[in-house]
Amino acid sequence: MPRHQEIVARILGSEYAPIITLIIGSLEILMVVWILSGYYSKLNTITQISIIILMNIIEFILARDLLLFGYANILFAILFSGLIYYNEYTLKSKLVQS
Repeated sequence: MPRHQEIVARILGSEYAPIITLIIGSLEILMVVWILSGYYSKLNTITQISIIILMNIIEFILARDLLLFGYANILFAILFSGLIYYNEYTLKSKLVQS
């Protein structure tokens, strides 16, 4: 998406923004594969939450005007991280106990 590339350019510079955006997208696809594999799911959960919160803090500080929801982006990131945490540490625990 062009907006994502603009955010990357703002944070890391425009010279390498297209390739860095492609790398980030590729890493997101690898994260999906990791999620679906279930391999080291707790580590995956911590990694996801850490990346989401860190990325959103950096974007909030350096590219707030380019964010889809502006100030609310960080709120959505926190809610999404909470959902990821709940899924791994609450729902899965209940399924294992059943």
